[in-house]
Amino acid sequence: MPPLRAANLLATVEGSRLHSADCAHWQRWGPYLSERQWGTVREDYSADGTAWDYFPHDHARSRAYRWGEDGIAGFGDDTLSWCVSLALWNRRDPILKERLFGLTNAQGNHGEDVKELYFYLDGTPTHSYMRMLYKYPHAAFPYQDLIEENARRGGDMPEYEILDTGVFDDLRYFDVQVEYAKHAPDDILMRVTIENRADEAASLDVLPQIWARNSWSWKENKEKPSLAIRTDHDGEAHVLGHHRVHDPIVVTAWSKDAPRITWLFCENDTNVKRLFNMEGTGPFKDGFNDYLVHGDEQAIRRDAGTRAAAHAPIELGPHGRAVVYMRWCPQGNLGDAQLDADAVFAHRIAEADEFYGALQHEIHDPDARLVQRQALAGMLWSKQYYQYDVQRWLDGDPLQPKPAASRKHGRNADWRHLCNADIVSMPDKWEYPWYASWDLAFHAAAFALIDPAFAKRQLLLLVKDRYQHPNGQLPAYEWALGDANPPVHAWAAWRVYEIDRALTGKADRDFLELVFHKLLLNFSWWVNRKDADGRNIFQGGFLGLDNVGIFDRSSPLPTGGHIDQADGTAWMAAYALDLMRIALELAYANHVFVDIGVKFFEHFLYIAEAVSCDDGCDTGLWDSEDEFFYDKLRLPDGSSVPMRVRSIVGLIPLFAVHVLEERLHGHLPCLRERLVWFLEHRPDLAKLVSRWNEPGKGNALLLSVLRGHRMKALLRRALDESEFLSDHGVRALSRFHRDHPFVFNHNGNSFCVKYLPAESDTRVFGGNSNWRGPVWMPVNYLLIESLYEFHRYYGDEFRVEYPTGSGQKFSLSEIADELARRATTLFLKNRDGERPVMGAYPLLQADPRSRDLILFHEYFHGDNGRGVGASHQTGWSGLVALLLQPRAMAASGNVPLAGEPERAPIPTAPTPAMPEPEPEREPVLASASAPVWRARLRT
Repeated sequence: MPPLRAANLLATVEGSRLHSADCAHWQRWGPYLSERQWGTVREDYSADGTAWDYFPHDHARSRAYRWGEDGIAGFGDDTLSWCVSLALWNRRDPILKERLFGLTNAQGNHGEDVKELYFYLDGTPTHSYMRMLYKYPHAAFPYQDLIEENARRGGDMPEYEILDTGVFDDLRYFDVQVEYAKHAPDDILMRVTIENRADEAASLDVLPQIWARNSWSWKENKEKPSLAIRTDHDGEAHVLGHHRVHDPIVVTAWSKDAPRITWLFCENDTNVKRLFNMEGTGPFKDGFNDYLVHGDEQAIRRDAGTRAAAHAPIELGPHGRAVVYMRWCPQGNLGDAQLDADAVFAHRIAEADEFYGALQHEIHDPDARLVQRQALAGMLWSKQYYQYDVQRWLDGDPLQPKPAASRKHGRNADWRHLCNADIVSMPDKWEYPWYASWDLAFHAAAFALIDPAFAKRQLLLLVKDRYQHPNGQLPAYEWALGDANPPVHAWAAWRVYEIDRALTGKADRDFLELVFHKLLLNFSWWVNRKDADGRNIFQGGFLGLDNVGIFDRSSPLPTGGHIDQADGTAWMAAYALDLMRIALELAYANHVFVDIGVKFFEHFLYIAEAVSCDDGCDTGLWDSEDEFFYDKLRLPDGSSVPMRVRSIVGLIPLFAVHVLEERLHGHLPCLRERLVWFLEHRPDLAKLVSRWNEPGKGNALLLSVLRGHRMKALLRRALDESEFLSDHGVRALSRFHRDHPFVFNHNGNSFCVKYLPAESDTRVFGGNSNWRGPVWMPVNYLLIESLYEFHRYYGDEFRVEYPTGSGQKFSLSEIADELARRATTLFLKNRDGERPVMGAYPLLQADPRSRDLILFHEYFHGDNGRGVGASHQTGWSGLVALLLQPRAMAASGNVPLAGEPERAPIPTAPTPAMPEPEPEREPVLASASAPVWRARLRT
């Protein structure tokens, strides 16, 4: 497959803006508000770390946040000094709808779960245009019904969702579309379009809001921002805002469809009366709520505050439509009062269409273009300002009560150095409004398609001193920074480097070298901390696969001992290969990196030897009877027990593959000699690279944990529709375990793993996450990419049965294409016009106006593709954008780019003569016509 070539993205207005010196100015404002700040670790100051209980949804409208903000369709500057969002009231709800509602981890029968309908529809990388849709019922929002019914249901029952409550029946709801368009980088328009979808009239209060994040309640002498009403010479009211980090801004609001718009003000301060029964002077943060819902005029002010809302009461007839606008800009722009807002929106929409038209010029299916654009929109909307200063969080703030002493030794206590205050790509801004290191790696790969500079900045964030631990570990995620996520950062850095080079024609080796040096520290941390016995077999722990095994891999085992992990070890083998190819790439400019590259070549072989030896050896995780990789339980008495669970754990060794090509690396000084010497002196390691004696393609050397037979054995299971292969990708657990659960007995206790195609039926290992059957996009993506890499070596002549038992054989590239097609069918319309991912939303699928609204779930039902888990985890499910992009899956770094000179191969002078090996001692796999790479072993 040819590489992704530089398209005409840079020739578009948005593309040129994105790559201009003014890009940072354009990106200063964006959709940087979280969808949920309550219930997070950052806002938890409890003694026992019960974040959900300490700051529940019921407190959110009344309590000032310490570290961030939230709101519906939120927008803000890159420090959230000023924040913008939308509030709504249907005149029936018990509270003003200012933020999205969902169940906490304890309330949901499958863990935390947002109970709203909202969709991210469009966006540009500079956020010059953004669009999302929120569906708001006419009836009172069923808060209590959702809580009580989900509490009644057990883990063996489906979740009770907002559509199940009936409040959206007969289209009795509002479609609320929120758009942002930038007239200039700091001159921004908000357009709220409300449509009544029902056959009956309905009323709605619309309140675009702007406010200052509370930074004055925590430290002394902090200057307090202000928003104050002003009236111009025409008698029109506007709001003037002052903040120490911004020039003064002017905020205006208008609507032809509202009889009047009035400005309401309150303070972004905690209502201590309501929450803590203390005396305090309002108006408080919940002022707009108390004024509208309870008619309390004392809850607001009419002149000034730190929160302001433009209150627009709307009356809509059947299928009626109304539009409300808000604009904020520097005070000097006020003279441009006659600005045609709709013309600005039309202009920015046209630029967005031009940008995606250039990106998608080779995608001919309109539905595929729609899916990709919404996937990328979800990623753009999921950027978030993330602030978390662990030392300040542990010690407390000067103006607040001192935290309990137990916090000093509780969650994240050994991460005092961590001080984050950046725009970060989030997995899901409601269910996971904090970064996770391996999620972020996949986000960056997808972001590279449209904004490679942002993708590179994201990867560099996690290796900054204020993120990366002094011991070299990368932070995992907020709930347990010290957990271990799969080490995919080097893979992501290489992938982003490739895509960036293909799109721009420039190789950013400065980025690659910077991230490489920090990853050397991280690799050392893994080697020193996660290889308990020093045998190149790794015990990564949790590794993000919440309940893939019978034990919680983050906790002490009930049996004692530890688990040698097939996936942890395979991730490390892949990590070594990724660092090797980065080092060899850097060696083009600095030959010193050759030595480091060879070091990782050697380290890979040590790991390959340890993990791949037969099951009779001390370290091996390969089971020759089942022909599969299994975790091995190491008991305190020195004995070991293979955990014969056929899961994605046993397929991850496929990911550790790389083809080393003479034409790309052969001319690097001393590389040939170093590799030949090592393989000559360690034939025991050399033979483990491959047992096959067939020539490779293009004078190449295959580096893989798997010999040919074992690769075929794994693929035989992976491509078996009665085991791993589903209509929509490869499952996380073999369906074999549906009828044959794996059971482990210990001291009278029984531990069981069985195939579960969707939600988990257990409350442990993450609550709502399930790796016991569903399809997960990131591991499918890596499997597809690995098959393409294997094909680079084996070529079209090497064919594998697909599906297993069908009698049909295909090349590995063709199988990768087919797996990519299966994964994309999750989101694409089928012959019935339905999208499998939306299987839980029949009301939307049946509605012509809603059937093109797509959610990008955390994972997918292993049998029918229904979306499961977090409903807006566009981050790694957004990888579908890469699968839909022609040629984006190709290993572009292995092919010279347009405008880049060919890399001259080394002269093919023969290597010094060596005695031929004895017949039973196989040489390393290489082309017979490539004496440069062929390592003839001395006998």
